[in-house]
Amino acid sequence: MIPENSYEDWVYLILEAKRLGMTKEQIKSFLEEEL
Repeated sequence: MIPENSYEDWVYLILEAKRLGMTKEQIKSFLEEEL
């Protein structure tokens, strides 16, 4: 789902997650699952 894990992709995902109302803890656990 995440192409080449570039910095811009991560920033976009985090901003999108915040826009959707995810908390920092939710974002952190999501990113840990993706790694």
